[in-house]
Amino acid sequence: MWFKSFLLILILSSLHTVSFAQKKAGKLINVLIVDGFSNHDWRQTTRIVKQILEGSGLFNVSVSTAPEVPEDVLWASWEPNFKKYDVVIQNTNNIQTPKIRWPKRVQRELEDYVRSGGGLYILHSANNAFPDWMEYNKMIGLGWRPKTYGYALVVDSLGKIIRIPPGEGQDTYHGDRSDLTIHVLTDHPINKGYPKVWTTPDAELYKYARGPAENLTVLSYAHDQVTGKNWPVEWIVTYGMGKVYTSSMGHLWKGDIYPVGYRCIGFQTTMIRAVEWLGTGKVTYPVPANFPTATRISVQEEHLEN
Repeated sequence: MWFKSFLLILILSSLHTVSFAQKKAGKLINVLIVDGFSNHDWRQTTRIVKQILEGSGLFNVSVSTAPEVPEDVLWASWEPNFKKYDVVIQNTNNIQTPKIRWPKRVQRELEDYVRSGGGLYILHSANNAFPDWMEYNKMIGLGWRPKTYGYALVVDSLGKIIRIPPGEGQDTYHGDRSDLTIHVLTDHPINKGYPKVWTTPDAELYKYARGPAENLTVLSYAHDQVTGKNWPVEWIVTYGMGKVYTSSMGHLWKGDIYPVGYRCIGFQTTMIRAVEWLGTGKVTYPVPANFPTATRISVQEEHLEN
């Protein structure tokens, strides 16, 4: 196990994303990753995300790890101190352990942080978390919820958003991972310069993600052959003066080692640009020449042998 971890560190340190900010004078964007519990591999996810972001040269990334069990005495002293950071990346998920919840005071601190202008990145399964936290549901817009809760969104053939009301359709779910063809729906600084259609490998497409869907803009979608519908992949929400970005890309399951979805140039570029936008309101990180297209997947070549 230690050998695989060592190899993972070597691989991550060799990521060849452009160290763009190292060529520029300027202040780094301070980012906090909040982790500690999930049904996904949150430890490895945090390590990889930290390496991707810091490898861009734009960010200084810190980590706040919450206790893993609900009765832990450390909850009383756990203090992420969001206001010190430009962007918070939410990487916790209690879908299988609902008794684990952030303390009410920390919930209120996140709400105040975003409402006052902070940036929040909901990383993949983090939108499965905290269904009973009303303001969290407003911040994420759409989440992994039962069909009785909130609206689901689909994109019709003309690019119009159709709202599916509570009770219609199904609970949120996804099928097998597959290569997703991402269609850019809304022009935005995050996707400026992207091809209108590009492909990312081995990703999950959330169907019937549900929530208040207020102050929400869908950035991209993918078509599902089974349902015959176009489901949102990325969306942003305005919450007070703050901004929230959510994407179903970024799946990393237990037992995976630096999976191909995280090696995708499109995913890495999008994450960097989304976090930059959340932290500054603009995007300077360039679209690389090897960005994927509709017919070509583009990934980091480094990999681990089984």
